[in-house]
Amino acid sequence: MFDTVKDQLAEELAAVRDAGMEKHEAILETRQGARITLQDGSELINLCANNYLGLAGDPAMADAAHAALDQWGFGLASVRFICGTQEIHRRLEERIATFLGTEDAILFGSCFDANTGLFEVLLTADDAVISDELNHASIIDGIRLVKAQRLRYRNSDMADLETKLQEASGARRRLIATDGVFSMDGYIANLPAICDLAERYDAMVMVDDSHAVGILGPGGRGTPESTGAGGRVDILTGTLGKAIGGASGGYVASRREVVELLRQRSRPYLFSNTVAPPIVGAALAALDLLEASGERRERLAANTAWFRERLGQIGLEVLPGEHPIVPVMLGDENLAVRFSEELRSEGVLAVGFTYPVVPRGRARIRTQISAAHSDADLEQAVAAFAAVHARLGGGASGA
Repeated sequence: MFDTVKDQLAEELAAVRDAGMEKHEAILETRQGARITLQDGSELINLCANNYLGLAGDPAMADAAHAALDQWGFGLASVRFICGTQEIHRRLEERIATFLGTEDAILFGSCFDANTGLFEVLLTADDAVISDELNHASIIDGIRLVKAQRLRYRNSDMADLETKLQEASGARRRLIATDGVFSMDGYIANLPAICDLAERYDAMVMVDDSHAVGILGPGGRGTPESTGAGGRVDILTGTLGKAIGGASGGYVASRREVVELLRQRSRPYLFSNTVAPPIVGAALAALDLLEASGERRERLAANTAWFRERLGQIGLEVLPGEHPIVPVMLGDENLAVRFSEELRSEGVLAVGFTYPVVPRGRARIRTQISAAHSDADLEQAVAAFAAVHARLGGGASGA
């Protein structure tokens, strides 16, 4: 049987390659950081990681992980409702809830699991979910699992959101779902306006704040804090795999009843091992650092502002904003691929994003800035962009 399937799979893989959509994974010989060394020995400035606060390779994280490993072991070897949970897991859940200002929180293996395990628990065929069109794939997949009425509104278009809420007026429950930060553009959701509409139409608000917690807001508490919508969002999902240590693990932070229902019914929670204790220990240490000092956030903001300004000065089109996701717009798909390859030859790792990840004609190099980047790192990166821009051109207006 597999001989037939093998040929079919080979054709599918060839089609992926022919379309220019084949993905290649760089093999790192070093820990994650502002500079990395690949298997071929080349050292590159890393502009690809979600390592916003530079914690992924920080010795303090490794020390905390080692301490948790020594005390709690490598893992539970089962799911929590069968063989119990460890105090360290419950402590992190309580800490996340306190940090984000919610009543409770629950850990998942990843934020992808958190999002795919959320909607089916809360919504039935009597309900409705209204989702931003640019939401993360995990939200999209989670919504696909529900029998509720599914409505999609144009990205950050409040008039269209209101129209969709009106269409869902007969539903028992209404849930608005949005990313806090849209990861391809670095745009921040208009949470105050979303919450205003939610209150007007008696809807709940769910925000995936994976690209915001730890870095946005005066205390690093994410988009609700940074936009002034604190306390108005009903459900927050997020990850430990970006600013909060950069490993893995996710969570839902919400009202006590929501969290308890997830413990009873959420399939990714009930049928997956919980987060490994070393990751939990490192996440607790990361929250300690976040609450003790805003120095890393301040460094990240300064790095981001400087990098955005300098890319504009050398003639590249950068989407406006303040987030450390800094998309350099090139327009043409082939140009984005070549631009990324040329940057690598200049000592910079930055990936080109093309259709279908982004719309046709909106190809880009998505860069991500870290507090770990030094002035010299960023100056070298800008020089690389300038050199490649001089050779290839680029920018949406001239693509």
